Amino acid sequence: MKLLLLLLCLGLTLVCGHAEEASFERGNLDVDKLNGDWFSIVVASNKREKIEENGSMRVFMQHIDVLENSLGFKFRIKENGECRELYLVAYKTPEDGEYFVEYDGGNTFTILKTDYDRYVMFHLVNFKNGETFQLMELYGRTKDLSSDFKKKFAKLCEAHGITRDNIIDLTKTGSCILSSWI
Repeated sequence: MKLLLLLLCLGLTLVCGHAEEASFERGNLDVDKLNGDWFSIVVASNKREKIEENGSMRVFMQHIDVLENSLGFKFRIKENGECRELYLVAYKTPEDGEYFVEYDGGNTFTILKTDYDRYVMFHLVNFKNGETFQLMELYGRTKDLSSDFKKKFAKLCEAHGITRDNIIDLTKTGSCILSSWI
């Protein structure tokens, strides 16, 4: 019984913290305003190896396309020291503001916070072979954002149980540049 109460309190704390951080009501999200160029700023996960160098979730965002009932993501990832470009389409689920995409397993994600013109913060849950992990991403319309945005993102990560040790500032690690075509 004590465990149940503890889990209930934790859940309520996360919901309340999430509600305070949101800059829009989930039903009021205007996804059309997300269309355009974006840059990866900070990434976080409770499974750090997924976001470290050559990790499958260490992505370098380039562009978001708003499609009918879906979002298209153009990004680069580094595998075996080589950068390659990917394009994935995430489909809207029956849950309000939630999307699903297949990539290194199944992924559901929501947009936690955005002002459309400067930044967007995503929360993703990956599930593969009976295991799950969380991923959070901060993208900017410019190649970097002020430390204020990064601090807000870090607090949001902590509210989701991701420690500061598992947050990587991609603006300080270099980007992923494709080799020239021969």
